[in-house]
Amino acid sequence: MAAKMQVKLVQTGAAKFTASNHAGASIVIDGPADMGGENAGLRPMETLLAALAACSAMDVLLIMKKQRQNLERLEIEVDGERADAVPAVFTAIHVRFKGYGPIDLKQFQKAVDLSIQKYCSVTKMLQTAVAITSEAVLG
Repeated sequence: MAAKMQVKLVQTGAAKFTASNHAGASIVIDGPADMGGENAGLRPMETLLAALAACSAMDVLLIMKKQRQNLERLEIEVDGERADAVPAVFTAIHVRFKGYGPIDLKQFQKAVDLSIQKYCSVTKMLQTAVAITSEAVLG
């Protein structure tokens, strides 16, 4: 049987929502000021970029551990370019992975490539609609 997942979204302000899962973990998502947004949370499209970063981060952590690389800290910056139209979909996404610790850059890049090209579910879903590029650098 296929795995199922559910998230519940509850309005908590004029354009503010709390999204939560069955375990009670939550994030705040807020709309633009012209809709009554308060800058109290991520915007919906920022949430999508965060999901991509988090999904890939989990892959990279696991792959680096399997490679016996001592990745002490990982930072990911995701830049998304949006169309100047409605809907304002992403036209390009660039993911920059910054690894800290006594790690080999080639092994780190390999982990990033495996995540982006093969393992990250969010990336795989988005790749059919938008070009996604990535890079790995040491901190």
